[in-house]
Amino acid sequence: MLNVAVIGYVWPEPNSSAAGQNMLSLIMRCLDANFNVTFLTAATDSEHKADLEALGVQAHSVALNCSSFNTLIARLNPDVVIFDRYMTEEQFSWRVKESCPEALRILNTEDLHSLRQARHDAVKKTGDAKQAQLSSELAQREIASILRSDLTLVISKQEMALLTEHYGVPAAQLHYHPLVVGNTTTIQVPFEQRANFVHIGNFRHAPNWDAALQLKQSLWPAIKKALPQAELHIYGAYPPKKATQLHNDKQGFLVKGWAADVESVMVNAKALIAPLRFGAGVKGKLLDAMRCFTPSITTWVGAEGIVRRKVAKDDPSNDAPYSWPGAICSTDIAKPEVVNNYVEHAVALYTNKEVWENASHQAECLLNEFKAHQPQFELTTKILNLTQSLESHRATLFMQSLLWHQTLTASKYMSQWIEAKNK
Repeated sequence: MLNVAVIGYVWPEPNSSAAGQNMLSLIMRCLDANFNVTFLTAATDSEHKADLEALGVQAHSVALNCSSFNTLIARLNPDVVIFDRYMTEEQFSWRVKESCPEALRILNTEDLHSLRQARHDAVKKTGDAKQAQLSSELAQREIASILRSDLTLVISKQEMALLTEHYGVPAAQLHYHPLVVGNTTTIQVPFEQRANFVHIGNFRHAPNWDAALQLKQSLWPAIKKALPQAELHIYGAYPPKKATQLHNDKQGFLVKGWAADVESVMVNAKALIAPLRFGAGVKGKLLDAMRCFTPSITTWVGAEGIVRRKVAKDDPSNDAPYSWPGAICSTDIAKPEVVNNYVEHAVALYTNKEVWENASHQAECLLNEFKAHQPQFELTTKILNLTQSLESHRATLFMQSLLWHQTLTASKYMSQWIEAKNK
């Protein structure tokens, strides 16, 4: 039985974000393989966190910049250590390497943070995420974290291609680890019994907050004018005051907050609207909509990682390999013609039963297509194989040894200085 230590950036919250779903599914895969799992985090407690104890997972709070972590990790003596996001790897990997040098070190990216940030910066500067500058300082940090790790889990094939083709990361250090998607709902709510639009997303995630603002300021007023009886229900964990203040009954713009049961929200809505102007990875909300046979209106950013294509340079609305279950619209929401395009699709899905039913059927088809393209090797099998051949695996990774020789020294000594200062 392998001992696995997962060092989480935050507590896993499967009902709050796709990242939370991804982390919990990773833990469950390890448990299903009869691995012993311990979860460690420096994050504050969370009311929405998964009940790890009930799953048989021991959980420990750890301190940043403190050698008590070295003592704990040495006592646990894990065979495998999984770092959740590159920031966690930066904080703790050198401590793991010193205390447990033979442990397999795995980085779980969730999504490429540097890609998301580069697109965000591009949107702020030019309004177009396709103008993202990929050689940023953050990219250097994240790619260095990937190269230091023995294996990195990547959530989309688009990001796999970006890492190997643009950044030159060896394929041997990467593993495609898509979101685990459940089956379609057993209860199919027909067109006539559905009402209103829905948008959902953790408010702490910048792309979701931006999408909510785009809806409030530009898209929803135009849709509401065309569909006076419709409402837009905004769901998401951790809504700040600036979000709840957007609530307006007269405008039909209803900020609902955290959704305890995403499926019940999705299955009763006519359509999901996700006007994501930037982001990375795979958007769990869109897969959830497909599970519920709910059409969606989104952008190439939202569709990325679900449709099979490389990192998008153009809106795929004209050359998608198969139809999206609803519509893929432009990210350039400042243009009146783009707003009109959103309105046209929203009205068609809301009022035309044939259009809605065709999109609803396509949702199931695309979901099945996404689920069919799973990794060639099960992750836990790959982990087992690597733990048995770790020395030979590392011998092929020159950049890993180079980076360990040259990097993280500043982080290490800064952490030790902070610890000494705090005593």
